[in-house]
Formats: sequence, C-alpha cells, structure tokens
Amino acid sequence: MDLYNIMPAISTSFIAISAILVAIGWRQIIKRRIVQHKRTMTLAAIAAVIFFVIYVSRTAFVGNTAWGGPEDLKTIYTVFLIFHIVLATVAAVFGLTTLYTGYKENYTKHKKLGRFTAVIWFITAITGVTVYVLLYIMYPGGHTKPVLDAILGW
Repeated sequence: MDLYNIMPAISTSFIAISAILVAIGWRQIIKRRIVQHKRTMTLAAIAAVIFFVIYVSRTAFVGNTAWGGPEDLKTIYTVFLIFHIVLATVAAVFGLTTLYTGYKENYTKHKKLGRFTAVIWFITAITGVTVYVLLYIMYPGGHTKPVLDAILGW
C-alpha cells in the first residue's frame, strides 16, 4: 500500500475513532461519570486533531484523490463532498467551543452545545467515511498534484 492509499485509510480511521469516543463520552455523562467523560472527550478531540494533521499533510505533500467513478455520479458526489466539508468545518468550530465551555466549567452552555455538536460530529464522521469508501474502495480515482507543487510550480 502506498502513501496515496495508506494516509487516507489512517486519517479516516481517526475520524471513526473520534466519533466512537464521542458516543462513549455521551453515555458516560448520561451516567454522571464526569471524570471519565472529560477524559474520553479529550481523547475524541485528540483523535480529530490527528485526523486533521494527517489530512492537511497528505493534501500538502501527496495530493488529493480525484473522483474516479462514473461521470453521471460526479455532480452528486461533489455536492455530497461540499456538504461534508461545510459540516466538518461547522463541527470543528462547535467542537472547540463545546470543549472550551466544558473546561471553563460553564456546564449550562456546555450541555446545550454538546448535544448539538455530538450529532453534527456523528454526521460528519459518517459522511467522511462515506467519502473514503467512494474514493478509495468503490471508485478509486486519480491523484492530483500536492498543494505545495501547485503553489510553488514544481
């Protein structure tokens, strides 16, 4: 397996792990296991950051993968991908805000934000795994230039 395939598999695994940890953390807080909840949610955030670092590194140094499926599905895939990217951005902002309110012990705001943020994160994780399956399993595509190559003209 080369960098084109291993990095997306690893990064997608971290998004799935993050979502699973969020689900575990949600259950822990329902059971009033506050210390465990805080640790689990911190690990979920770390897994999400690891995903992001791998994703950005791959985009910068290796490149992204172009759509390799049928042309008649390309528009649907592109809309789905844009939905995922927007949702992931929203989830990241809400996730940071939710973590901040939790660490600052603003539990009223944290509780309200947490429910919403967790649901958005689950949808983001599911759509992210779906993008991975479409690009690397169902319809392996071509690879584009790394961002650094495109910017620097290499």
